[in-house]
Amino acid sequence: MWFQETIVLPAKPRGFHLITNEVLASVQKVRLIDVGLLHFFIQHSSASLTINENADPTVRADMERHFNKFVPERAPYYQHTYEGDDVHLHILHTTS
Repeated sequence: MWFQETIVLPAKPRGFHLITNEVLASVQKVRLIDVGLLHFFIQHSSASLTINENADPTVRADMERHFNKFVPERAPYYQHTYEGDDVHLHILHTTS
């Protein structure tokens, strides 16, 4: 069985967010499948997915702290300004 859905998630601030429940609520047919493969395509250049275990919520906090230090929001050496001041998001989403 194949099916394709387009879903829209609400905008979220910079950070690491759990979206599993939102996806499951939006794609009801997923509950009918025991084994399968799910593909995500994000139609936004400043967003990405990471797959992490969720047993310990401090994992998300540690990831957030690391990326805030590794890729600061307004570093003075950024040159990309065509779309505003979001170059740090482009960098983040090629590394995550």
